[in-house]
Amino acid sequence: MVIYNAKDWLGALRHFQTSYVIQVLLRRVAFVAAYGSLITLIDQNWIDIEVPIDGTFFSLLGILLSLLLVFRTNTAYDRFWEGRRQWGMLVNYSRNMAVLLDSLLPDDDRANRLFFARTLANFALILKGHLRTGISVDELEETEAGDRETLLQAKHVPSRTAALLMRRLQALKREHVISEGDMITMRSYHQALLDITGSCERIKNTPIPFSYSFFIKLFITLYLLLMPLVLVETYQYFTIVAITFAGYALLGVEMIGDEIEEPFGIDCNDLPLNQIAQTIRRNMHETLTGEVLAVPPAQVEYQKVN
Repeated sequence: MVIYNAKDWLGALRHFQTSYVIQVLLRRVAFVAAYGSLITLIDQNWIDIEVPIDGTFFSLLGILLSLLLVFRTNTAYDRFWEGRRQWGMLVNYSRNMAVLLDSLLPDDDRANRLFFARTLANFALILKGHLRTGISVDELEETEAGDRETLLQAKHVPSRTAALLMRRLQALKREHVISEGDMITMRSYHQALLDITGSCERIKNTPIPFSYSFFIKLFITLYLLLMPLVLVETYQYFTIVAITFAGYALLGVEMIGDEIEEPFGIDCNDLPLNQIAQTIRRNMHETLTGEVLAVPPAQVEYQKVN
């Protein structure tokens, strides 16, 4: 995720060309500008181009396209924000569960404290891998010898990790370390972990319908193809400038929607799941075991814009 100062306009503009999305956008805008230049040169030097479309009708098409793009961008951002909200809830529930366990477990119960700290930390890392390209065994902490490889054999690893948490909680309840009242509270936190997993899977597995995305892309393409034909008679060579700015605006808004509708990817504008998972890992160990862990530099996913 790119971290920047929203009030620093010049600082953001200095990094204009460094964004991968902007680089792709500029290449597409260059094609639009070349097409507009070709139409303008043909009209001004060889053939008088006339199309049976007046400016009023073309303006109405532009308003309709703008409304579609606004709805498209809002829908994509809703998915992005919902993904961030779910991971924020994962941080909160993990902390609440750790604080409650810290108050219930004896100070000298090193084995159980280490188990819960590592398992809760593993859950966040497992969910991150589950939503991305796959779970890396090297990222996980061992709670028992060989348990990481065994855990990854499950078809749905987050559910299996949650099951191991519940098994240990039930064992502590049978040993009267945890009372029935505390167990009810603990179940609500435990259930929230799987609810968050299901919500994230829903976002990942339910993309924007192809027909809707295709329709907007086709609409933008046809609109930009018609624009120089309609404007060249009135604006002449200024048509090149007009279509370049229009292409930048329309294509840019559509690309923003494509970029943020999948919040769990590894692009620079996606959610920093690795960073959030490492935050949970540090919090779990600090609360339950008293250990203060450092974040490996390779795990940092924030890209700071100065």
